[in-house]
Amino acid sequence: MKIALVHDHFAQEGGAEKVLQTLAEIFPTAPIFTLLYDSRHIKNFAGRKLTPSILQKFPFGVSKYQWYMPLMPMAIESHNLQDYDLVISSASSFAKGVITGPGATHICYCHTPTRYLWHYSSQYLAELRLPGWLKKIVDFEVSRIRQWDREAAERVDYFIANSRTTRERIKKYYHRDSAVIYPPVDTAQFFISQNIGDYFLAGGRFIPHKRFDLAILAFNKLNIPLKIFGDGPDEKRLKKIASSNIEFLGRISEEEKARLMSECRAFIHPQEEDFGISAVEAQASGRPVIAFARGGASETVTERISGLFFSEQTWEELADAVLRFLYGGYNFNPQIIKNTAEKFGVERFKREILKFVSSKLLKDAE
Repeated sequence: MKIALVHDHFAQEGGAEKVLQTLAEIFPTAPIFTLLYDSRHIKNFAGRKLTPSILQKFPFGVSKYQWYMPLMPMAIESHNLQDYDLVISSASSFAKGVITGPGATHICYCHTPTRYLWHYSSQYLAELRLPGWLKKIVDFEVSRIRQWDREAAERVDYFIANSRTTRERIKKYYHRDSAVIYPPVDTAQFFISQNIGDYFLAGGRFIPHKRFDLAILAFNKLNIPLKIFGDGPDEKRLKKIASSNIEFLGRISEEEKARLMSECRAFIHPQEEDFGISAVEAQASGRPVIAFARGGASETVTERISGLFFSEQTWEELADAVLRFLYGGYNFNPQIIKNTAEKFGVERFKREILKFVSSKLLKDAE
């Protein structure tokens, strides 16, 4: 059986890329097709056959890949997958739109229906720093690609959602059913520390929907140490509004992240994520999570056992949750917290994926 993997792009390193890495381990001989890649972000795929689309050769095709969004449907469709019996796409945008052979089985592991086309569309357009006339053009293109996105979802034989939150969105926007298989989290690399520092921790990619601004505004008022790891296009704005008690660490190694998580007082998760791997990593370190009570965190964090929730996405509500954490008399047990994270481990993911794929191939063979 010939198997191919498809991924949106390798322009950054995040949760989706960690999922793809584990899929590549499950199917070690499968080539990988993608829109484009930045050589800095494919080190975990050394030795694999990786085929980008024509966008890879366009001027600034990698560094300014967002410019080419209108061409991405055409680019992903241009991959020739006619000889493959099983295609597994890892998609938060365009990868699910590949065209497969008539007898092939296409399984899509969906991280989310494309954010800026669906549930995040209005906010996405509002955040664009563009002249009004150019925003109208972008709005037109978003509408056009939204129609393609819905049609592309029809090409998928079976959907896997990375959380119940994503399953609900797939049903709402694509009118498709899906099974939930939570992403793999390398819980083994995280550990419980006996030395807890005086700081809280947050981190990830600096983009607006991650809502690090809420954490910064809350901790500005509380005047409590907050460390933030990561980088991204929103970095300059975030640094501008931060007080001296907030430390930006930049990009850090996995080893440093594990240490920071194990020694923080709690991990701050102010965003609504489709799943939210970092929140699970913090729990694997035995540390509680203070999270916005929407999205994936509502499925991975257990109130008063592995963390606390705040119900409104404002800095005031987040600050109140931090004060409740500090003075509410909660007794979080690091080992119990770590145990709650183990159900999201890598080997569990591999077993569930293989079971799902096998069942669908048998079904299609009948």
